[in-house]
Amino acid sequence: MNFDLSDEQKMLAEQANGLLAERSPPDRLRQLIDAGAEWDEPLWRELAEMGFLGAAIPEQFGGVGMTRLDLAVISEELGRANAALPFFSSIVLAAEAIMLAGSEEQKARWLPALASGDTIATFAYAEGPGGWTADVLTAQVRDGVLDGQKGPVADAGIASLAIVLAHDGSGQPTLGLVSLDHPGVTRTKLASFDQLRAHYELRFDGVPFEPLAAAPADEVLAKLFDLAAVQAAFEAVGGADACLKMARDYAMDRQIFGRPLAGYQAIKHKLADIFVAIELARSSAFYAAWAATYGEEELPAAAAAARLSATGAFEQAARENIQVHGGIGYTFEANCHFYYRRERTLATAIGNREVWANRLIDSFLTQNANVAEVA
Repeated sequence: MNFDLSDEQKMLAEQANGLLAERSPPDRLRQLIDAGAEWDEPLWRELAEMGFLGAAIPEQFGGVGMTRLDLAVISEELGRANAALPFFSSIVLAAEAIMLAGSEEQKARWLPALASGDTIATFAYAEGPGGWTADVLTAQVRDGVLDGQKGPVADAGIASLAIVLAHDGSGQPTLGLVSLDHPGVTRTKLASFDQLRAHYELRFDGVPFEPLAAAPADEVLAKLFDLAAVQAAFEAVGGADACLKMARDYAMDRQIFGRPLAGYQAIKHKLADIFVAIELARSSAFYAAWAATYGEEELPAAAAAARLSATGAFEQAARENIQVHGGIGYTFEANCHFYYRRERTLATAIGNREVWANRLIDSFLTQNANVAEVA
């Protein structure tokens, strides 16, 4: 099984890398933080013009019609640049939810707007640390009207549309479209560890709720989170790779007792360990992307494994990057904190490590049960 990128995908990666390196350097991130901005709107428009936002959206709905592996290539480059964009919320989660569960009319109405970047959406599933299973949901839909609260919700301050998970009064989960511009919606900004990925609490009081009913909500959620885990894995791999290169470059330049810091064995081993972790995570991510595109029966286990491996690699790289930099690594002037903040935020974006470890175990148990039944 060959997990190497095609020539077209390598070209896509180069285009994304070149644009992001030019438009989203660390100094630009500092400008956004100093200005109190939650996203880089000019960069978002450029990504839309280049077709990156609609990469995996079908052509009939205003997208480019590429595969989820192509989307993963973009996710990796966004992670490498640590870009301040609502890509994960609007494209990876919201657009995918509409593709999985929306009617043809809903797809035709919303997917072109998401692909063009004119509409930004978010995915409101969490209600604190309790997760997204039906038994912990308090947000409720009655007679087409939504009441309750959700949070933390990433990028809700700049989104005009939300895909909301609630229960329908009978205890069953349901997904639906909600306008965040409705007067019954209250947005409260939360203290976010990542200054470039803001989170909000959303309160709904009598807000119209348009169901996404083309597929059962529990099935859609399972598939959606698996697909999102693949993209999150690639974003984490990109971020981890950037941390490794940052640590390596600093170690090569920093002189200690007349010799480069990189010449010391302890630093060599530290960088080598990060490299090994990244390459293991990259292979898991490629396998998961293949499963998302061609082998959906293998997707649950592959997605969970990729999520766990990439989260661990990014955590290791982000922390050790600070250590290699020494005292300067803890300052705002150094670039280490951008990736450490993103790593901590991404690690819990769609469930923490315990959630995905349990999903991996459950998927193995399911596979073994199916094999035993066939036998």
